[in-house]
Amino acid sequence: MSEEALFDTEEQPHLLLVDDDETFTRVLARAMSRRGLRVSVANSAEEGLLLAERDIPDYAVLDLKMDGDSGLVLLPKLLELDAEMRVVILTGYSSIATAVEAIKRGACNYLCKPADADDVLAALLSEHADLDSLVPDNPMSVDRLQWEHIQRVLTEHDGNISATARALGMHRRTLQRKLQKRPVRR
Repeated sequence: MSEEALFDTEEQPHLLLVDDDETFTRVLARAMSRRGLRVSVANSAEEGLLLAERDIPDYAVLDLKMDGDSGLVLLPKLLELDAEMRVVILTGYSSIATAVEAIKRGACNYLCKPADADDVLAALLSEHADLDSLVPDNPMSVDRLQWEHIQRVLTEHDGNISATARALGMHRRTLQRKLQKRPVRR
């Protein structure tokens, strides 16, 4: 795909971009505008919901981890506004558990950062999420298995750090330190 406008219709489709990384949102918003989308930007889930309530988007790209509510919390709220909205969850902290949870909650796709505008647009327009691509052919390392397990337990406890730490039998601060680290690739 190139940077030429893909949406040359009378009414520009509306994209809501919600990510707490202001530089990333500015760059992605500019690139998506060049592709023919009308873009609204929010830097929190709460701000994103307010923008969506005022002007319901056709598409949304949500960061998984943000201060305040996560993209997984915002996702069903957006779909209540319009069940046909195409939503992609974008994250730098990918795990199979969060990918599956995003799809279960109604996301049309799940992307790992770094992702460029072409990747995001392809994910928004694809018919089905390719969950098979999230499952590696090679076995995971012990560190990656630990990361996946923590993410699964965290998802089961709706992102509650204290409840997750209790379920894992570890101190809350230890869990917070582990969550602040980037996941091991494999």
